[in-house]
Amino acid sequence: MSALNVTHDPARRSWVAAANHPETDFPIQNLPFGVFSGAGQGARGGVAIGDRIFDLAAAVEMGLFSGDAAAAARMAIGATLIPLMAMGASPVSALRARLSDLLRADGPERRHVEALADRLLVPMSAARMMLPVDVGNFTDFMTSSFHAARVFSKAVDGPLPPVFAHLPVAYHGRASSVHVSGEEVRRPNGQYKPREAGVQFGPSRSLDFELEFGAFIARGNALGLPIPIGEAASHVFGYCLLNDWSARDIQAWESMLGPFLSKSLSTTISPWVVTAEALAPFHAPVLKPRPDWPDPLPYLDSSADRAEGGLNVSLEALLLTSRMREAAEEPERVAATNVRFLCWSFAQMIAHHTSNGCNLRPGDLFGSGTASGPSDESRGCLLEHTEPLRFPNGETRRYLEDGDEVIFRGRAEREGYVPIGFGECRARIAPAPALRA
Repeated sequence: MSALNVTHDPARRSWVAAANHPETDFPIQNLPFGVFSGAGQGARGGVAIGDRIFDLAAAVEMGLFSGDAAAAARMAIGATLIPLMAMGASPVSALRARLSDLLRADGPERRHVEALADRLLVPMSAARMMLPVDVGNFTDFMTSSFHAARVFSKAVDGPLPPVFAHLPVAYHGRASSVHVSGEEVRRPNGQYKPREAGVQFGPSRSLDFELEFGAFIARGNALGLPIPIGEAASHVFGYCLLNDWSARDIQAWESMLGPFLSKSLSTTISPWVVTAEALAPFHAPVLKPRPDWPDPLPYLDSSADRAEGGLNVSLEALLLTSRMREAAEEPERVAATNVRFLCWSFAQMIAHHTSNGCNLRPGDLFGSGTASGPSDESRGCLLEHTEPLRFPNGETRRYLEDGDEVIFRGRAEREGYVPIGFGECRARIAPAPALRA
């Protein structure tokens, strides 16, 4: 687990005014990494601060870094953050510390650096955000007992399978269809079987979102060498918001061996990667859903992980329909939950994933699975609801319709510390492509 340091100081302020606004996702205590293009230049690495992007390539060219911070910055100036992720925690921490010093209001170099602001800072409104990495592998877990219990009760009218209490269940997703926030999601065609009807092929009629939390792998492991639970947390570079779109009718028909085309249609992630170090103040105990659940087997158990392997990050999903958009209405919140409701930590996911010798690589993406909680409002997908959602404008939704836009937001909060956010994870549903002979 990352330790607290001066970059977490709640008294620290930035000379970038927007970074000091209490509602910003990107105060100086955050400093997440991303990849952007704009200002007539191609894709390159940047850091979010308030409503601006700190251009790392420009800062390197100006000679603002030295030592480990310079080495890390050079690994982050290209079109992918994978070289930075592969460096491990120490150089990244040095880079965050240097960035914090360059951007703080009372920094000794403020006058010099602020004079370079026109070259160093790019307005977010003028930039296009891109995938932070070219994702090589994507594994999606199911780690909320609340989500799993509702789904199994609905699907098979039975309790959770015993395996869920013993290991973090997962499937290997499709990395090629991971997209960045803002890109549309096309409704998939697929094969499904309605009740009391024959098998059909056509546009999914039950398209759903899944409110998830994502993690990017930093250092990987050699094939055949598992990562022990005591070291697993150090293999997380940082986190993002994740929407694993699901075609429920296709999923129900095809899932004899697990999800396939019902899940590979698209996965949307937020563009900014909030580092594990930035989230150091927001750790929480790992949830044990019921007292009668067994303790994890030794390879998944450590006292440190039990005490602080979880994260206190609130999540919400909002829905903006075409009708709301045309009427200039605000989106309606359809879910509010928290990452702390997960009953398996990301360290446990990593330890289990590699326990058979499977090798992880820098930039690999993990999804937490739907992060549902115990209350009705914390149901993190439409599948969990027993009745259609009803909105003040008279619209209802059982599943998503074309033109609907789903928006995820997240925020880490703890008394005594400055809250940090993740930016939005959003996408609009486009119609299915026309069927061709």
